[in-house]
Amino acid sequence: MPVHNSEIAAMFDHVADLLEVQSANRFRVRAYRNAANTIRDQSRPMARMVEEGADLSQLPDIGDDLAGKITEIVRTGHLELLDELSEDVPEAIVEATRIPGVGPKRARALFEELDLKSLDDLRQAAEQGRIADVKGFGERTQAKIREELAEGDITERRFRLDTAEDFAEPLVAYVRRIDGVQKAEIAGSYRRRKETVGDLDILAAGEDGGAIIDRFVEYDEVDKVVSKGKTRSTVTLRAGLNVDLRVVPEASWGAAMHYFTGSKAHNVAGRRRAQDRSLKLNEYGLYDGETRISGATEEGVYEGIGLPWIEPVLRENRGEIEAAEKGELPDLIKPDDIRGDLHAHTTASDGRNSLLEMAEAAMERGYGYLAITDHSRSQTQAGGLSADKLEAQIDEIAELNEGFEGFRLLASCEVDILENGDLDFPDKLLARLDLVVASVHSKFNLGEEAQTDRIIRAMDNPAVSIIGHPTGRLLGQRRAYPVDMERLIEAAGERGCVLELNANPNRLDLSDIQCRMAVERGVKIAISTDAHATGGLAHMRYGVDQARRGWLSADDVANTLDWSDLEKMLKRG
Repeated sequence: MPVHNSEIAAMFDHVADLLEVQSANRFRVRAYRNAANTIRDQSRPMARMVEEGADLSQLPDIGDDLAGKITEIVRTGHLELLDELSEDVPEAIVEATRIPGVGPKRARALFEELDLKSLDDLRQAAEQGRIADVKGFGERTQAKIREELAEGDITERRFRLDTAEDFAEPLVAYVRRIDGVQKAEIAGSYRRRKETVGDLDILAAGEDGGAIIDRFVEYDEVDKVVSKGKTRSTVTLRAGLNVDLRVVPEASWGAAMHYFTGSKAHNVAGRRRAQDRSLKLNEYGLYDGETRISGATEEGVYEGIGLPWIEPVLRENRGEIEAAEKGELPDLIKPDDIRGDLHAHTTASDGRNSLLEMAEAAMERGYGYLAITDHSRSQTQAGGLSADKLEAQIDEIAELNEGFEGFRLLASCEVDILENGDLDFPDKLLARLDLVVASVHSKFNLGEEAQTDRIIRAMDNPAVSIIGHPTGRLLGQRRAYPVDMERLIEAAGERGCVLELNANPNRLDLSDIQCRMAVERGVKIAISTDAHATGGLAHMRYGVDQARRGWLSADDVANTLDWSDLEKMLKRG
C-alpha cells in the first residue's frame, strides 16, 4: 500500500501544527513546514525513492533526521513523533487555530482556561459569553469566534485540487485496468477543476457492474466500504476522501458524464432547455418520449438541446449557456500559451534552489523568461533581502543572462506593501528592476477600506507592475483579508497595473470570479506560480485551470506575451 507524497507532507504539517501549540522552537516548526513543501513539490513519489535507496537527505530542507522520518512513514504508514504529540495536544486545539485571529498560543490558553475538550465546547462557551472573560480576548474576539464557528467550515473536510489529484489519478488508473471496464473518467467538481474537492465522482463504462464494483472495493487504499451495489459503490479512502463509482452502459456515457460533472445549476439549465423542446434529459440520456435520441457522447447531448459542447470548467451557470447559444464561448487559455513565470523565489530568501537551478528548470519548461522575486527586507522570517543584497542579485542576474540564449532571468522582487501603502524599498532601487511584484504579507486585520486604500496607494507608485496574491488567502487555512475587489480592480485598470493569479494550489488567488471581473474591466492577469523550488514551476497548470474557470483567453494574460512585448506592456509613467 504506497504512501502518497501528500500524505507524508500532511503528517509533517500536522507535526508543525502540534509543535506550534506547544510553543516549540520556531526553527523546528519551520523545518517541518519547509520539509512538507519540499515533499509536495517532488514529482517523484517519496515511497519509490525510499524503495530505490535514494539519499533523501540531499533534498532541499531534508536532513538526516527528516529523511529518517520519511522512511519511517513510507515503511510503517505512521510517524511515532506525530503519535506522541497527538497524545499531548487535543486535535480540537489545532482546529481552533484555523479561526482567524486565534493562533496556537491563544487557542491553547483558551482551551486550558475554560477546560474545553472540543470545538462544540468552544462554540458553547462563545454563545454563553465566557470567552470574553478570558484575559487577552474580549467581546470582539468572542463575536468573531462565534461567527466563524457558525459558518461551519472550520472542520469541513475539503481537499485542495493538487492533493485530490494525488489520490484520484492512481485510483482512476486502477479502475481502467479492471476487466470489463471500457473507459473510466473522473467527473464532478474535480473535472470542473474547482480549487477544492469534497469527494470524487468516478464513472466507468461497462456491462457487468457487479463484477466491476467487486474489484473497485478491493483497491488497497480503501479504508471503508460505505455502500456497495450492482452499479454504484461509495468508499472512503484512508486519507479520508470519499469516492463514488458509478458503472453505466456505453450508450449512456455522455449523458452520465454531463450529469455527474455538474454543476447542479448548469444541469438544471440544461434540463429546462430539453423541456422547452418537449424532451427529457437525465443521467441515462436525452429522450423524446420513451425513445433515447442521444446519450453516448456529451457532444450529442449538447447538440440535442441546441448547444455546442461546453468546457467543463465553464459549467457553473454563469452565462455559459447563453454564450454557447450565441456562439460566443471564450477561446480559453491553454498551458502552452504561457511564455514565462513572473513570480519565483530562490535560496537568497526562502526558496530552495539557486538562481541558475531555477533558470534551468524554467528553460526545461520551454519558457522565455522567469522573474526572480525574492522577498524584501521586511520579511525577515522569510529571509528578506537587504537593499545591498538585492543590488548584488541584480548584478548576478545580469551576469547569468550573458550566458543564456533565447531565455532571460528578470530581475525583480516581491516587495512588501507596508501598512501605510509605502513600498519596502526606495524608488531608486526599484528602478533597477525589470518589474516589481508588490504584495501584502502583514496586517491582515485592517478593515476593508483601510486595506483597500493601502494596496491602491502602493499601485500609485509607477514602479509597481503586479499586485501579488491580491486577497492573501490560503485555502483551508486563512481567509482572504477584507478588501474591496471592485475598487481594487478599478484602480488597477486606471493605473495600468496587472493583478496576479497566484497558481500555487495553496492559494489560487485570485478566485475564478475575481479573474472574470478583472478582465471584463480590461485589467490584465499574470498567472504566476510563486515557486519556492524548481518543482513549484509545475503549479502553473493549476493557475491556468483557475483562469479557464474565470473565462480567460490568452489575450487576457500578461505572461502569454514574449518578453519584448511584455516589457512594453508593463511600462508605467
